[in-house]
Amino acid sequence: MAIFEPLGAPNRWQPSALAAGPFAGLQGGAVASLLAAEVEAMAGVRNWGSAISAAAWFLRPTPMTELRTQLAVVTEGGRVSVVDNTLWPVGEEQPCATVRVTLSRERAIEVPGFSAPETDVVDPLQFPVRTLHAVQGRVWFMDAMEARLGGDAAWFRMHHSVIADAGPLSRVLGPADWTHGIGRPVQNVIADPNPNLFVQLVRPPQGEWVGVRAEAGWRPEAGLGVGSGVLLDAHGPIGRVSMSVILVPFSKPEPASRPGSAAN
Repeated sequence: MAIFEPLGAPNRWQPSALAAGPFAGLQGGAVASLLAAEVEAMAGVRNWGSAISAAAWFLRPTPMTELRTQLAVVTEGGRVSVVDNTLWPVGEEQPCATVRVTLSRERAIEVPGFSAPETDVVDPLQFPVRTLHAVQGRVWFMDAMEARLGGDAAWFRMHHSVIADAGPLSRVLGPADWTHGIGRPVQNVIADPNPNLFVQLVRPPQGEWVGVRAEAGWRPEAGLGVGSGVLLDAHGPIGRVSMSVILVPFSKPEPASRPGSAAN
């Protein structure tokens, strides 16, 4: 089952329960993956090459409803193409998210004296399964993947495609969106949503696993932070991820009224 299913008309999508986030609306990583996947699906037809980076902005929560998207080519031709893709709920005019994807045709270049560093192959199955940011009582985006923590990284394996025949970059964006949560300085005391997500790939991932070697920096006095990290597959680094973080106190539960007291 795909996380988003086409509705029959071009650029129309129905999210499944697996696209949900922990709070209101859909998970940002799921939304970014959908928008990038549509661009990647067109890359072969338009001869854009491979998607090498994505810059996503989450403008407001995306509701669990029918969605429409619209692609806009910023530039194409030569070696590099840039394509925007924006998402709206069907029937609404205010967008919820937009992604800018950069694509490039590969071209072999000989660089005298350069050799790629060798790395040991890692088997994420050796590490224990972990549940990150658990949501109780309903299905959500984390249920679309398996997570394991071990070594110096968190490892993710998607069990569902974002859309049918999703490309390499869109497969990375979902795991990459957890970076700020993996490296957060403290746990379960404050919310830290990310209003954006930036991913650059030096090569597509090999195999099913995507790893994140994460770190974070917070400024509680300003309510701001950043998350960043190295992206990995079992054979070594594949790119980098970064995002801004907005620190938000958890909502406090309303105190229970005493018997006989009047509500304000």
